[in-house]
Amino acid sequence: MNEREWLAERFEENRPHLRAVAYRMLGSLSEADDAVQEAWLRLSRSGTDGVENLGGWLTTIVGRVCLDLLRSRKSRREEPLDAHVPEPIVSRADGIDPEQEVLLADSVGLALLVVLETLAPAERLAFVLHDMFAVPFDEIAPIVERTPAAARQLASRARRRVQGTAPVPDSDLTRQRQVVDAFLAASRDGDFEGLLAVLDPDVVLRADGGPVAPGLSKVIHGARAVIEQALMFSRFAHFSRPALVNGAAGVVTAQDGKPFSVLGFTVTHGKIVEINILADPARLCQVDLTILDD
Repeated sequence: MNEREWLAERFEENRPHLRAVAYRMLGSLSEADDAVQEAWLRLSRSGTDGVENLGGWLTTIVGRVCLDLLRSRKSRREEPLDAHVPEPIVSRADGIDPEQEVLLADSVGLALLVVLETLAPAERLAFVLHDMFAVPFDEIAPIVERTPAAARQLASRARRRVQGTAPVPDSDLTRQRQVVDAFLAASRDGDFEGLLAVLDPDVVLRADGGPVAPGLSKVIHGARAVIEQALMFSRFAHFSRPALVNGAAGVVTAQDGKPFSVLGFTVTHGKIVEINILADPARLCQVDLTILDD
């Protein structure tokens, strides 16, 4: 085995971990794969001279690449940030495959990713690397060009935002599915009281139509406003099929084999507290839905 083959083998061993880091940083599997590929290119060019911990070195490289992507994205983004829904990971309703389990460890739900989107790029990197992957602040500091103490402060600010904003979903997936199914049935039947029974009074609905359909992008607060929206789109409930969306009960709507939305639900204390809808045709094409056809 020559050196390049050895490097490639070591890199593949680290790929699942690196994809998990990049997905939390970017909220997009397609961009995460690009970031991981860039890390491989840098490794193949520079080799491992002076590298004592290859996994740690690769993690910091992916962090640097993701930080650059986040800064570039922030400067060019045109759509409203509050209506942005990250790219979801869709699984069969009866379970998650092993590769997805690595990506979704630590309950990386859509609600958490939505909050991460509101962080400044350096805050997001410090929080993801330290709180989710236990990277020391001494190693994070050079990436964000701060002192270790300043990197610690970045993570602390991000942690307060996440803990104060991201709802924690119920762990019972069966109960989640019962609540979501009740929501769908009430939507189909135009049952106002049925919808009111499963929605938290302060529920938030976030829909992202992307630049192709900006009229679909909106953020709606409160049960009654969300019910009005659900009743307007009740006809689409007939085209829905159950799925897991980032490991939680969700729905994919499709007609003639073509998806037109992915809905992720956050159920807390038996009530729906957040609904995130991706209806951006361009990004829906990046979501792997073939697993639902098995």
